[in-house]
Amino acid sequence: MAMTIINGSSLALILVLSTLVTCKCNAAAAVPLADQTIFNVMDFDAKPNSELISTQAFMKAWRAACDFTGHARVFVPPGVYTLGEIIFAGPCKGTHSIILEIAGTLKAVPDVSEYSNFAWISFESINGVIITGGGTLDAQGQSVWQFNDCKTNPNCVHLPATLHFNDIRNGKVMRLKLINSMGFHLHITNSYLVRFHGLTIDAPEDSPNTDGIHISKSNTIKLSRSVIRTGDDCVSFGQGTNNVTVNKVTCGPGHGISVGSLGKLAGELEVRGLIVKNCTLRGTTNGIRIKTYAGENANRALGMMFSDIVMENVKNPIIIDQSYGDKSTDSLSQVKISDVVYQNIRGTTSSEIPVQLLCSSKLPCQNVRLTNINLKHIANTPITSQCQNVNVGYTGIQIPSPCHGPSS
Repeated sequence: MAMTIINGSSLALILVLSTLVTCKCNAAAAVPLADQTIFNVMDFDAKPNSELISTQAFMKAWRAACDFTGHARVFVPPGVYTLGEIIFAGPCKGTHSIILEIAGTLKAVPDVSEYSNFAWISFESINGVIITGGGTLDAQGQSVWQFNDCKTNPNCVHLPATLHFNDIRNGKVMRLKLINSMGFHLHITNSYLVRFHGLTIDAPEDSPNTDGIHISKSNTIKLSRSVIRTGDDCVSFGQGTNNVTVNKVTCGPGHGISVGSLGKLAGELEVRGLIVKNCTLRGTTNGIRIKTYAGENANRALGMMFSDIVMENVKNPIIIDQSYGDKSTDSLSQVKISDVVYQNIRGTTSSEIPVQLLCSSKLPCQNVRLTNINLKHIANTPITSQCQNVNVGYTGIQIPSPCHGPSS
């Protein structure tokens, strides 16, 4: 098949995709450029480097690619494009992954009243999509963070995420920069087999609820070789997260890597099968945190391994907090935590209690294992561990010293 250029435009495209997961998206990436059909947003009347909004042009380019039955690539050339709320929706007619190559910068309309959905940019009901290109997504969150009232309102409505994935299968997101999200930078839910690789996520340390990546109700998700600096969790695992691997991620500033919070809602789905490895946390308020509400809503979090983690001036390197959102010292949380491994965790902390395993008196944590923990206070102050309602075992180096006496 000869390369098709929509509306007569000519361009040279270079895309290098790593074979990271076996999925239909890899097959699309391997297709020679000459066999791909290019849908250039400029040919659909996008207006770069101006205040004119290009949302409709992007929608039309996507729709044309989604309705195409061959190998389709949507191309966003260099330049700055202003977009309002936009949904890239499937299902698409082709059997091949659509490639969205963003070589330019996308800027959000900085008016929160313009957004009716969960996000600025959404991807919905797509089987096979690759988003790449080295471009930047600038949500201009600094214009709307003043409207975030989640610190004082437990029922607050979160501001829009930069990228929202719902019902995505066989996806890959790589070589992109996301900055200054209004809410979460990236939220993935109800999805399967999606890989994130080579991302840079950046927002000020005091930006509210700007989680780097939040995952919920999804299975087989991989995040690797990314740098995340935010005002909230770098990575957070919500209800229904299963079989997720986080590898070689640098986090900080931010609130660290968090499981939860869980137990806030009735009928939540369990969290199972998490692997976090080869990561570095710098100047974060927490390192590896598991957090659950102390209320009556039941759930389970089990089968989690955190290994080969470097802490650099982290306040709470290892923490299980089952009284999240409650000042009570005796948690009655109905979330059952079990089969958790912390191994080869080393570095520095600003806390005198860098290991805190504070579990529920109703459902004590079971089978928690610490192997080769080596933490030191940045001021060489003595440090200790704190345990409550937990069945815990130790092997290898333990600095601080293990908890003494019965803990469950």
